[in-house]
Parts: sequence; C-alpha cells; structure tokens
Amino acid sequence: MEREWIAIDWGTSNFRAWLLAGNDVLDKRSASAGLLHVEPGRFDATLKTLLSEWVAESTPMIVMAGMVGSQQGWHEVDYCPLPAGADSLLARRKTFTTSWGSDAWIVPGLCKSASGDMPDVMRGEEIQLLGLSLLEEIDNFQAILPGTHSKHVRMQQRQIVDFSTYMTGELYQVLISHSILGRGLPDAAPDDKAFLLGVDVSRRHAALSQLLFSARTLRLSGDIPAESVGDYLSGLLIGLEFTPDNTGPVWLVGSAALTRRYQLAANVFGIQTCCIDGDRCFIAGMQSLQQRLTEKQNGQF
Repeated sequence: MEREWIAIDWGTSNFRAWLLAGNDVLDKRSASAGLLHVEPGRFDATLKTLLSEWVAESTPMIVMAGMVGSQQGWHEVDYCPLPAGADSLLARRKTFTTSWGSDAWIVPGLCKSASGDMPDVMRGEEIQLLGLSLLEEIDNFQAILPGTHSKHVRMQQRQIVDFSTYMTGELYQVLISHSILGRGLPDAAPDDKAFLLGVDVSRRHAALSQLLFSARTLRLSGDIPAESVGDYLSGLLIGLEFTPDNTGPVWLVGSAALTRRYQLAANVFGIQTCCIDGDRCFIAGMQSLQQRLTEKQNGQF
C-alpha cells in the first residue's frame, strides 16, 4: 500500500480532513473547528486532537488549504497573483513540521490586483478549481463556487485568470439573524416558488437596500408566507450575482443543496449549468498537488 497522507480544508468556521493512500480515500473527519474556534497558538495541539488516531503511531504528510494560511491562521502564506495554476501554488507553499513529526505544508490563496478593478482574494477554492479541471479534463471554463463568500471564476489553460467574490451566504445569515427581515419567522419550509420570485425581483433596476426591504413588505402583504421569507431572500441575493451579460455554460461547484439553488437561478437568466460535488473536486486538486510535490522531491518532475 502507498504511504498514507492527509488532505485538509481548514476554513473560518469548519474543519474537514481526509486520510488517503495515494489516490484512495481511507477515512474522513469533519468538525466545527474552524479558525474562529481555535485559540491563539493552539493550531498544532488542535490539529493533533482532531487527527488523533491517524497520527497516534505514524507521521503522515499533511497538506492544507483554506483560511489556515490567512493572517488569522496557523501560518500566514502570501497570496499568489493571477494568473495562477498548480506550479504557482507549489512554488509559494509554506512548509513546516508538526510537533509530532509530520511534514506539513499550506497552499497559498490567490489575489487579484487592483489595477483597473477592485482587489479580490480567495483561499481554498483554487484547489477545487484545479480538481474540476482534472476530473473533467477541461482547460478553459467558467465556474461558480457557492458558499459564505460565493466565487465566480474564469479559468484558461488550467490557469485561474479572473475571479470575483460575492458575500451572498454571509449577508443572508446576517439579514435572517440580525435584521427585521428575519425577526419572528417560523421554521422555514422549502418553497421554490418564493425562491424564484426572489430571483425575478433581483432583476429589477433598484438599489440593494430597496430590494431587500421587499422581503418585509411581501410578507406583510401576504404575497409570501412567513415560512418562505428565507427562500425568497435567498433567491433575491443569489439572483443579484447574475447579470444579463453572464453566458454559459457555467460549472457549479459545491454541495447538492447549494448548487441546486444556483442552477434554479441560472435557469431564470437562461444560463446553462453543470453541477459537480465540491469535496470531490477538493480531493482531486489536493491529490494532484501532493503527487507533483512527491515527484519533485524524488527528482521525477
């Protein structure tokens, strides 16, 4: 059997890890142990606890991506400028050794400079995009990665050449939890009709603050039931990510629940989409980087 190694997606809120041997996934761990839940200076100890049985009697290589490489993370890793591909990510990785002796490295995120445009950054999604390119054997494509901070990305010749970030997921949570729009709501009930109404309203030429207040007025008027306000607001915010200039096809990378919502919204705009599981893409991207690194270390690359 090939030597075991560990791939980790360590974000702001969540932690996910996979134990692999070569390209075979042997086990998986997940926990609500993102950066927000780790005390300063406790990343090494936290990781050892999270991986306990995997590292009890061995020292597998550990490959990490995500916010673990941010200013608030374990080790800050400088962003990689665009265009960026696998070689760029490997060249800028941060390497170190854990307290129990595992060789570890953190993949850098990406940054888009402010020359003629707003600056932007990502950490973790670059791995999924690399994995998508390899799994589907495509060099040039557009992709949307839904989530707390949704990413719209363009890739050419397996190089990420442009991307934009939308605070859709985070804005939704803030509005539902801390604004009048979500106050006193009953338990949510799935409502595609309300969701699609939100997408349709997002196409109106109006200020964001005005559009958002419609979630309140439509509830008061009885046009949408209280239990459907969440779906309406979700459709409104997701719809705002799309413009008439968007063209397809677009890959949707993420969980089935999230990609389904984006697919519904894209249909309203006449945009063709293809869905793929985000974890599958992440694993494929990490496998590719780990293999390239091993080949370099062995002088085969």
